[in-house]
Amino acid sequence: MTTTSPRVRGLMVLIVLGLLTPALPACSQHPTETPAAGDAAASLEEVPGTDLKRITLNEHAAGNIGIQTSTTKRDPKSGKLTVPYLAILYDSEGKTWVYTIAGPRVYVRQSIAVERIDGDLATLSDGPAPGTTVVTLGAEELFGAELDVAS
Repeated sequence: MTTTSPRVRGLMVLIVLGLLTPALPACSQHPTETPAAGDAAASLEEVPGTDLKRITLNEHAAGNIGIQTSTTKRDPKSGKLTVPYLAILYDSEGKTWVYTIAGPRVYVRQSIAVERIDGDLATLSDGPAPGTTVVTLGAEELFGAELDVAS
């Protein structure tokens, strides 16, 4: 039977403690706090006379989504209203929509009628007036926030 000296045993204890010390803080972590109700990424407000909601994003959420926009235009040849195809959303019933900007970080869904799609441009028979700013990137996140699918 071999015996170890007190000095070697002490050294072994120090090595074991040295290996365990980095893991100890993980054992004492507290669960992450849930954000307060006032910290919601988006607030919803009913648009009077409709089933739609006005979405207001907080600054942090707007930055995370990375919303990009474009404007509706009138085609110079046909005189018809056009919108980037990226701006178009389809709901579960096949209806078509775009999100328009109602103010800083404020968005409202608007119904459109698509007449034709040609590449990355859609011709509309009904929709927001020419020059209206529409969301081309991030509309899906707005739609989810409006329908409150995350909760």
